[in-house]
Amino acid sequence: MSTRHPNPTEAQALAEAVADAMWARDRAANALGIKIESVGPGVSHLSMPVRGDMVNGHHICHGGLIFSLADTAFAYACNSYNKNTVASACHIDFLAPGMENDTLDAEAVERSQSGRTGVYDVTVKSRQSGKTIALFRGKSYRINGEVIAGLAAVPAA
Repeated sequence: MSTRHPNPTEAQALAEAVADAMWARDRAANALGIKIESVGPGVSHLSMPVRGDMVNGHHICHGGLIFSLADTAFAYACNSYNKNTVASACHIDFLAPGMENDTLDAEAVERSQSGRTGVYDVTVKSRQSGKTIALFRGKSYRINGEVIAGLAAVPAA
């Protein structure tokens, strides 16, 4: 018996369909002005403008909002196979401030996927300065169900 491996086009189309379905329900990301730049199997690139209502008392982007951007990129990457996946643990290191009127880019990359668990790294950078703002590592856990019910899930690469 052979295992079916999806072709790259099928896997990419599935990742995009899953992202569209998640986006339609993602009220938090929409409220923060997060945009999906691109998604693929096990990867995502999202962006978020740093608005005036996102800065703290030091007049820099609130760390919780940077975390939210990174966590959202993590979610889109780990759900890209159409298997419901949640965070089991996350860690973030803040390296530089995000500034008002900047746009932050978060790129998530799958590092490991085995059984129900995975590890994803997210790098958050300033689009204006190119500086790395934060490094985030998320551990994922697959739960029952699919993001898009009835649509075939593809195995992780």
